[in-house]
Amino acid sequence: MASSVTPTPLLKDELDIVIPTIRNLDFLEMWRPFFQPYHLIIVQDGDPSKVINVPEGFDYELYNRNDINRILGPKASCISFKDSACRCFGYMVSKKKYIFTIDDDCFVAKDPSGNDINALEQHIKNLLSPSTPFFFNTLYDPYREGADFVRGYPFSLREGVSTAVSHGLWLNIPDYDAPTQLVKPRERNTRFVDAVMTIPKGTLFPMCGMNLAFDRELIGPAMYFGLMGDGQPIGRYDDMWAGWCIKVICDHLGLGVKTGLPYIWHSKASNPFVNLKKEYKGIYWQEELIPFFQAATLPKECTTVQSCYKELSKQVKAKLGKVDEYFITLADAMLTWIEAWDELNPVAEKVSNGK
Repeated sequence: MASSVTPTPLLKDELDIVIPTIRNLDFLEMWRPFFQPYHLIIVQDGDPSKVINVPEGFDYELYNRNDINRILGPKASCISFKDSACRCFGYMVSKKKYIFTIDDDCFVAKDPSGNDINALEQHIKNLLSPSTPFFFNTLYDPYREGADFVRGYPFSLREGVSTAVSHGLWLNIPDYDAPTQLVKPRERNTRFVDAVMTIPKGTLFPMCGMNLAFDRELIGPAMYFGLMGDGQPIGRYDDMWAGWCIKVICDHLGLGVKTGLPYIWHSKASNPFVNLKKEYKGIYWQEELIPFFQAATLPKECTTVQSCYKELSKQVKAKLGKVDEYFITLADAMLTWIEAWDELNPVAEKVSNGK
């Protein structure tokens, strides 16, 4: 290090970085300046006998399918296999307040001035400043330097609410579904929009899990990425499912979700034909899933994330079970996930819910 003063990493002891992977993690080299001070949780998907190489100097723990089965026992059935949805196991075993999750094909992006973007630092800024879900500010995030609440913004709402989720974006390969990929195979996102905004209450959004941070104590138990991949009729809807669930629960509990900065550089497009096979059912199911989540309400007795999630799973079973029996299996897995979460996080949850 050339500089004499090393800046203190933000929340170094309060944040875990969760990475799902099936390959060697050479991509960490470029993230070294930003990630090295943090603890990594690597969730290895696929063949557990394969050795995953991690560059030297990183503090990490690695879990493969054998570890997941050993730790969760029969409840391991709720963790997806052969799908990046397995990352949520890392959320469950973490003991930190915050999680940042990133895919292994996401590289460091550059801002319009050519400087490397410290994605993690921006996520932390987003999470540590309030959200404004009840009234939209036309200058976007009013808590950023150089911005404020505009004329006409109610003073009673200017305190904002706690931010539970920070959803980042991607330069280069956009997060498109298979039909869009097929129609626009060469499209690249080159637009850097210097903005962070709160997603308004009552508005759902497509949550992408490849550049995402959240407050585990505020929303962790709802960050279940569903049943996808091996043995399931659907894939590539893991983060979408989690996003719809967390948004309904955040709206109910009065928590905020932000989207916008930071950008990462998404390096490679996945195969659109493989993607279409995985997404096929989801593409038409979502026409019924979205109205379900838009209409979902939670009773006022639900004051914890766990109780909200259990209630939501009941509604999934009752209403979406009619769409396909897969949703009955998924509703059961949602309950198994909560039981496993509570087993691994007994004290922390009682403390955070008893505030």
